[in-house]
Amino acid sequence: MIINVKDIDVNYIQYGVGEKNIVLLHGWGQNIEMMDPIGKRLEKLATITIIDLPGHGNSKEPKEEITIYDYCEIVKELLDKLKIRKPILVGHSFGGRIAIIYASKYETEKLILLGAPCIRKEQKLSTKVKILKGLKKVPGLNKLEGFAKKHIGSRDYKNASVVMRKILVNTVNEDLTHCAEKIKCPTLLIWGDNDTEAPLEEAQELEKIMKDAGLIVYEGGTHYAYLEFINPVCNVIKTFIKE
Repeated sequence: MIINVKDIDVNYIQYGVGEKNIVLLHGWGQNIEMMDPIGKRLEKLATITIIDLPGHGNSKEPKEEITIYDYCEIVKELLDKLKIRKPILVGHSFGGRIAIIYASKYETEKLILLGAPCIRKEQKLSTKVKILKGLKKVPGLNKLEGFAKKHIGSRDYKNASVVMRKILVNTVNEDLTHCAEKIKCPTLLIWGDNDTEAPLEEAQELEKIMKDAGLIVYEGGTHYAYLEFINPVCNVIKTFIKE
């Protein structure tokens, strides 16, 4: 189903039964299908809503660069139009970052974060970043900066359009510690100990700064631990929701 939100056609699906509302937000470069395995296992507990975030799946791209805070407002307006109040938010990676902002601003029953990078600390420059910075300083070669970004950037960056690349750069550099500290609802953190996109150390620090959070770690799990351990993860989520 398509609904227009802030002049963007946003695709979503709904199924399940119950008064509770579980809203699933996927990661960058993904779509509804990546969160559907969770939705299908929880549909007897609640009404499930899964959103193709703008620029992903069957949702249109934003016409201009927007921030992760704008994504939060898009989700809020969509849920308002669907008359969903106080949702249980489940977010993976990029979707988890949006969920963090949402829960820090709006009434949220519970929050479940799946490998959601939140804390951004200053790190040593990688080789590719040093190359990009160097190109800017060399007369005549700064025109190659765009070419270099395209060929030595991350897979997500390479696959994105110009607008989505700008959004991605802004998103990955945004520290959301100040938002996480404001969240009052019970929060479940689900992580893989081999997650290289959102290192376990971030989850452990996130657990400390949040008011009511618990961390579950799956040994051998990667950034997609929620899919690698889908049945035990959903059993834990069910228990958390019922508490």
